[in-house]
Amino acid sequence: MIVVDTNIICYLLVTGKRTPEAHKALEKDPFWVVPHLWRSEFCNVLTGYVRKNLLSWQDAINNLEHARRLLQGKEYYVSPNRILELAVNSTCTAYDCEFVALARDLGLTLVTVDRQILAQFPGTALALEEFVGS
Repeated sequence: MIVVDTNIICYLLVTGKRTPEAHKALEKDPFWVVPHLWRSEFCNVLTGYVRKNLLSWQDAINNLEHARRLLQGKEYYVSPNRILELAVNSTCTAYDCEFVALARDLGLTLVTVDRQILAQFPGTALALEEFVGS
């Protein structure tokens, strides 16, 4: 079981150069968990793709449905106090710290490509490429 941030979900479902790595991560550990925040972040990313005509409306809806099925029953509440504590003691956003807090609360690794999270929370976060071994 691993925590993944929204970038990893995007890489898995929106075809791009990191999609193969995201698929390898899912093969290596198919039980991904996330804070509830992932939904808003993922919708925001999909909105950007649709607005830039990089993704059709229907593809965005399909990706959202696929993500919901993948993460159904794997979403967790994270204490706002915990998020705030991590955010004020780092340079990361509270949004990013929600994923960090979940990983720490569950004693799991956060798989990400976010350099700032990787630098600020090396004992919790692991780079996608390191996780998949490439």
